[in-house]
Amino acid sequence: MSGAAEKTWFGQPRGLTILFLTQMWELFSYYGMRTLLVYYMTKQLLFAQEKASFVYGTYTAMAYFTPILGGAIADRWLGKRNAVVLGGGIMALGHFLMAFEPMFYLALATIALGNGLFLPSLPSQINDLYAAGDPRRGRAYNVYYVGLNIGGFLAPLVCGTLGELYGWHYGFGAAGIGMFLGLAIYVAGRRYLPPEPPRRPPPAATARQERDARRRVWWLLLGVGIAATIFRGAYEQIGNTLPLWIDTGVDRAWAGFAIPMTWFQSLNPLLVIAMTPLLLMAWRRRADAGRETSPAMRMAIGAAIVAVAYGLLAAVAAVAGESRVGWGWLLAFFAILTLGELYILPTGLGLFARLAPPRLGATTVASWFLAIFSGSLLAGAVGTLWSRVDHAGFFLLLAALALAAAALLWRLDRPIRTLP
Repeated sequence: MSGAAEKTWFGQPRGLTILFLTQMWELFSYYGMRTLLVYYMTKQLLFAQEKASFVYGTYTAMAYFTPILGGAIADRWLGKRNAVVLGGGIMALGHFLMAFEPMFYLALATIALGNGLFLPSLPSQINDLYAAGDPRRGRAYNVYYVGLNIGGFLAPLVCGTLGELYGWHYGFGAAGIGMFLGLAIYVAGRRYLPPEPPRRPPPAATARQERDARRRVWWLLLGVGIAATIFRGAYEQIGNTLPLWIDTGVDRAWAGFAIPMTWFQSLNPLLVIAMTPLLLMAWRRRADAGRETSPAMRMAIGAAIVAVAYGLLAAVAAVAGESRVGWGWLLAFFAILTLGELYILPTGLGLFARLAPPRLGATTVASWFLAIFSGSLLAGAVGTLWSRVDHAGFFLLLAALALAAAALLWRLDRPIRTLP
């Protein structure tokens, strides 16, 4: 066990708290900007809905494509720590550039480039905090995921409210400040993080063994990535077309007050924070009873639950027709969707990190985020159908995508369970 893992906070290595808080503020900045992005394009820049959905999908895709390059750079040259600091600084610059309309596309590109260095280098440090066989390691990714969602919960409330009530650029500026806070925490807590692994080439015999190990897992990880891509095509609509439905199809009145559109996007991360401890307790009891669910099967269950969530919206939209629906249905949707998300997304990240070959931790974690790249492209393409089909049919399509992902993950379960 590394020195960083010998002393604990809340029963976990201190470094996990530093990574938790750093990622929390990074996600605050990312989701703060993302919360406003579609509204900003359609209401301020006057983009057509199809163009706004395409730009949104392309941006989120590129933000998750650049980590492949950034992960390789971190593993081979920069090191994970330097990559986090450099990438975070570039991202903060991009968020501040969003305050200037002529810089819109340059700002999006800058954020995506910085994210490429930052994103794979931070979570790939989690595995190194634990000794092999440490039972806390599997749950660490769900704990880490709560940190992400605290940032995601605060972002619409702070950045969204500033953007809607005082001007879009105030919201974008708040996102940049959040990124700087995350960097400050990371730099201050570096002594609690695991040491950098050696970046020199391994001996020839070791290199051959590593190549053999990579071949054994490559095709299975590719299959999981394809399933995650299909799943993301449905899941990413919560930041793309779902806000448009909330704006026009949901009655947001409550006690004489019109709930701001962006506040509903805080429901998902708030539910992650509330539901994770209960879910972890349930999973721990199953493990203690010898009935622990395998990672791929857990992911399959999660995708199926998300399909149920979109099926609910399809039914509600079909019954409502042209009328607005009560926001309680939206709350029920987010509760079901979040339960499914907790089964699939932290589990997938942990699976890729666990199977990472030596000295390729950031690159392998980046491969998980590559599925978000391809899934975001798919989500952008699917989002262009929003204005062409009725809402019930669109939500039913999303349910079908999630079910397809569940079926593929179910088929991959047995071969993945044979891996060491």
